[in-house]
Amino acid sequence: MEKEAIADLLEEKHKALCKWLEEQPDDNWEKGPDGKWTVGQQILHLVNSLQLLNNALSYPRFFLKYKFGLCNREPRDYKTIVNNYHQKLLDSKDKVKTYNNKLKKPLLKDRERLLTRLLIQSKKLQFKIKKISDVNLDTLVIPHPLMGKMTIREIIMWTAYHTEHHTEILIMTYGEDTYC
Repeated sequence: MEKEAIADLLEEKHKALCKWLEEQPDDNWEKGPDGKWTVGQQILHLVNSLQLLNNALSYPRFFLKYKFGLCNREPRDYKTIVNNYHQKLLDSKDKVKTYNNKLKKPLLKDRERLLTRLLIQSKKLQFKIKKISDVNLDTLVIPHPLMGKMTIREIIMWTAYHTEHHTEILIMTYGEDTYC
């Protein structure tokens, strides 16, 4: 997938999430189904993920190459990344569950700040992908906590899907038929 298409995909996925969030009552921000993240926790998780990726992409390219190496395989496409992610989630349920229990619950007063941070981090990532060369996108790797080392292009495509994944979870969890 070309970098402009990835930037557009990031924009599309974040717009869909924000549209859904605009329609939700404030009550869901802090409370949710037992054992499931609240809306606030979902957004905090996405903000943290974007922040970490943007921070990693702020390092000089030579540092990333030195620290994590270079890709030694063919780049994966969007569909393959999504399928691999679903498989890793299934294979690592206990690890994911342990990680999920550690996320704090943001308060309603933090809602606007977190939503603003989400949009800012998304825009930063869209800007960064357009500035990175195609060679660096496909050769430099950074580690993902669940997926292992991924090229920068792959991890940014995964980030777009990650937003979609959490939007779908929110829709299923807080749909009128399932939660109200």
